Amino acid sequence: MAKPELVSLRQLPAVATVLAAAEAEPWLERYGRVATTDAIRQVIDEARETLRAAPAAAPSAAELAQRAGRLLDTRTPGLRPLFNLTGTVLHTNLGRAVLADAAIEAAVAAMRHAVALEYDLDDGVRGERDDHLRSLLRELTGAEDATVVNNNAAAVLLCLNTFALGREAVVSRGELIEIGGAFRMPDIMARAGAHMREVGTTNRTHAADYRNAFGERTGIVLKVHTSNYRIQGFTAEVDARELAALADAAGVPLLNDLGSGSLVDLSRYGLAKEPTVREAVADGARLVTFSGDKLLGGPQAGFIVGDRALIEQINRNPLKRALRVDKLRLAAIEATLNLYRDPDRLVERLPTLRFLARRKADIEAQAHRLQASVATQLGDAFTVETGDCLSQVGSGALPLDTLASAALVIRACGSQSALEHLATALRALPRPVIGRVADGALRLDLRCLAEADEAPFLDTLAQLDHHTLAARIS
Repeated sequence: MAKPELVSLRQLPAVATVLAAAEAEPWLERYGRVATTDAIRQVIDEARETLRAAPAAAPSAAELAQRAGRLLDTRTPGLRPLFNLTGTVLHTNLGRAVLADAAIEAAVAAMRHAVALEYDLDDGVRGERDDHLRSLLRELTGAEDATVVNNNAAAVLLCLNTFALGREAVVSRGELIEIGGAFRMPDIMARAGAHMREVGTTNRTHAADYRNAFGERTGIVLKVHTSNYRIQGFTAEVDARELAALADAAGVPLLNDLGSGSLVDLSRYGLAKEPTVREAVADGARLVTFSGDKLLGGPQAGFIVGDRALIEQINRNPLKRALRVDKLRLAAIEATLNLYRDPDRLVERLPTLRFLARRKADIEAQAHRLQASVATQLGDAFTVETGDCLSQVGSGALPLDTLASAALVIRACGSQSALEHLATALRALPRPVIGRVADGALRLDLRCLAEADEAPFLDTLAQLDHHTLAARIS
């Protein structure tokens, strides 16, 4: 009598049989015969190893074709849409802000058609690409002029290089921040060709510290908004308005780097108060820099707003060309900024603000709607409950503030290693599902799951490879 594993192995379909299955047709169309055949061979080999370890019914040609398709999807290079259920709204590793529909449509139009990027339609001569944003940024910030580069670190670097190349940039020790990816403000200053002049101490800096540092070699005064940390306790700092007056008296510009930056008062949406760009301009900073893809909710960009004469100097710097943005981003930025002209409808139109402003009660209701369906998709090896959790803004913005939220809380019925296998399987889906494993549970924070995405989310979970997952957790 044949051994059980031999019976199972003989039942495995041949490569040609799987290729001929109707379920293989989409992958043949999308990826071609060579890649599809290679993927089918791999899933058959994996099935063979699984059956040798634990004899069972062999997967059908249709099931193997579907497994091959999932494998091909995960092999495909490039950026794939995913479900961000980590609880971090502006997750740097997951692309930060989700763009508004208006921004997406504008970028698509710029891809499909020629646009007047640097062409003056009135006079029929060469124009400036910054002209598309200049008037909007002036209106929204109250600044005299504005320019844009590819991110906020570039904006700070460009300002420092323009006004402090070979000269001193005066900055408080308490503001020498490190941003994501181990990029540090002192390193950016050094690359800009500025000589850093530290004043004060980590926790206390006074007006006299700045005055004593000013001299003939001073090129710029730098104030950095410590958006990704807080120093508390016995502290002192010179506020932006007083520091602007000190810099003006010394005849040097104050650059106020807001980091994340915001064009609206976030407290009106139930979030913590952050300094707005308009406030920074009104406080007297000659230059203000801020990001486009964080609290602003747009594509990656770095904005510089301020005095017209200083912006003109910045635009003459050869580095500006190296740091400029292309037509796609310009189109998306313009569309995003236009949304801010209608603040009454901003929440419904701007995904970042909509996610940040979601009420806990609405997220809880969504969790209860999804609980039973998710439990069915995951099977008997896991339990699914709803529970409270705390979301965060992310990308260094409002680091001490959390947002009350709700999650699907998944626990393993057996070994805790099953949770890690499940998290791996969710990441391997055609549209990956990214949650957070902590305290013996996999939590899927639903703050960033739009109601329109509920059905696609459940459809994605239906594509879990339960056969392979069961073999891994057994």
